[in-house]
Amino acid sequence: MTAREDLAGPPDPADLVRTAVAEGVVPGAVLITGRGAHGPVSTAAFGTTAEGPAGRPVTADTVFDLASLTKVVATTPAVLRLADTGALRLDDPVRRHLPGFAGAGKNEVTVRHLLSHSSGLPPHRDFWQLPGGPADRLAAVLAEPLEQLPGTVVRYSDLGFILLGEIVAAVSGQPLDAAVQELVLDPLGLGDTRYLPPADRRAVIAATEAPPGGEPKQGVVHDENAESLGGVAGHAGLFGTAPDLAHYLRACWLSEDSPLSPRSRSEALTLQTAGLDGARGLGWTLPGDVWDHMSPSWPTTGAGHTGFTGTSLALDPVSGIWVVLLTNAVHYGRGARAKELRRVVHAAVALRAETAHA
Repeated sequence: MTAREDLAGPPDPADLVRTAVAEGVVPGAVLITGRGAHGPVSTAAFGTTAEGPAGRPVTADTVFDLASLTKVVATTPAVLRLADTGALRLDDPVRRHLPGFAGAGKNEVTVRHLLSHSSGLPPHRDFWQLPGGPADRLAAVLAEPLEQLPGTVVRYSDLGFILLGEIVAAVSGQPLDAAVQELVLDPLGLGDTRYLPPADRRAVIAATEAPPGGEPKQGVVHDENAESLGGVAGHAGLFGTAPDLAHYLRACWLSEDSPLSPRSRSEALTLQTAGLDGARGLGWTLPGDVWDHMSPSWPTTGAGHTGFTGTSLALDPVSGIWVVLLTNAVHYGRGARAKELRRVVHAAVALRAETAHA
């Protein structure tokens, strides 16, 4: 940083997003930032929902495919709420709730292992290419062998969260989307966040990538495994708006009136993988993990998560700062288009917070 830049202070995060859209890094984006569970927020929206004549201006109310934010907005809080009620325990063996989860070493895999990505399951498999329907693909997930002993390595795993979604369904006695609605979305008042958005809402949904020979997906989940499971899964499938996610961070993770118990919130944001090769809470990514999109400027007490489509969240329970950045970067193709944008935005938010309270 030059002396002139230092005197000017940290950049405006909204200007960074505006520039990224103007330079073609992402087609559209919504950024919301704030501090604590109450008080003012800053909202900015730029770009279009798609290239060409089908695109509409992005607004704060544009709906995005949240991709893997599903893990921390739907599945993680649903599991924690069930744990708070005693319907399950985090250290339950997975087989207690999913008897079909059988094979070498699987008796030792717990719900906590799945939440902290330390189960020993592989990161990804193309289950969508298997013949049959959703039941056949779920059977294949259950049958997938471990690659490592549970609790010995950290490997970010979609498979683990597909299983967590099935645990939520099994324990609650209802389909995953209905369980998430009852346990998470309704208690928090997240009216614009849901699985399987209706067809008449697709015009306000940011488009993602076009499959080979097809049109860009708009209102149909981008993740092929989630789509092949009927659009509802524990690892992906949720759609939502930036204001809803801002409310989620504030009401669920930063408010004393959270539907989650203080113990569950504390555990989820605390390192669960000490001594292993990754930094994970329960669901959340912590600073220093290979998938950390916040460091080096974000507080070390913070947590966050990203989604493949170009979405991300971050919060810090100590300082209270938080960021919602939703983009449809994958509309331009698969690649790390949003990676650097996330880092500079989070750095700017953190540095501006430090300056304001210096």
